[in-house]
Formats: sequence, structure tokens, C-alpha cells
Amino acid sequence: MSTIVRLQNEIFDPGQESNAFLKDETQAGAAVTFTGIVRSNAKAPITSLTLEHYPPMAQAQLEGFATKASERFELQKICVIHRYGKMLPGEPIVQVMTLAPHRRAAFEGAEFIMDFLKTSAPFWKKETGINGEVWVEAKTHDDDAMDRWS
Repeated sequence: MSTIVRLQNEIFDPGQESNAFLKDETQAGAAVTFTGIVRSNAKAPITSLTLEHYPPMAQAQLEGFATKASERFELQKICVIHRYGKMLPGEPIVQVMTLAPHRRAAFEGAEFIMDFLKTSAPFWKKETGINGEVWVEAKTHDDDAMDRWS
């Protein structure tokens, strides 16, 4: 089992990352890739999103949770790329990729990791828009999604 967790400030190319993840893989039957994108909407437009974190804690927690996902879903390979710092609407913020013998495990493994990232990963989000800055609060529906894995 191979696990890669990258926390980075730099923008990444989701297609290039996906191709690198799949290169030389011949034993798996399924790969799932999820890419989260910084969004803005017409009702509450933002000009940027800033993510803050404590690097040693975030790295350790993400690696630990990726190991838990690997064991639970028998994943062959996991890659989590998560950005921090200032990002603009339309830019990728996160990419989760899983490789497994079968599709169900790959899909569920990726969902499990994303639900953790949305609820428990040590990141703090601040949106900047025309009305100033706002710290993003946790959302109940994200907690509900995580609860289904209990």
C-alpha cells in the first residue's frame, strides 16, 4: 500500500496529478479521483479563499487518516493533495485519489477521506469578498456525511 499526502501552497494540475497517480499501475481494477475547486457564487461572491493550518499537525492527521482509510477499504494506493494559503475562485483546492481492486472500495475510500477533510482536518477557511473577510463555519450536512461512517 502506498500513501502520499502533500500539503502545498502552489497550484497543481489535476489532470497531470491523476496521470502520475495511475502511471505503471496494473494490479488495480478501479481508480477514483475527486478534485475540489474554490467556488464563488452570484449571491455571495468571493474574491479569494485563504486556508490556514499548522503544518506538522495537519500532515500527521492526514497521513493517519489515509492509513485508516486504506485499512478500512483495502485500498492499494492513496494520494491526497491539499492546498493552503490564498486561492482564487476556479483553482483546485484539494485532490483525493484512491486505487483499489474494485470500484466500490475506491469510491467509498475517496468519500471517506473527503468527509474527514471537510469535518476533522485541521484547516481554517477565510473567504474574502466585496463585504470583507468571513471565517467559514462548519456545516451540519458535512458532519452528517461523516457520521454515516460510524
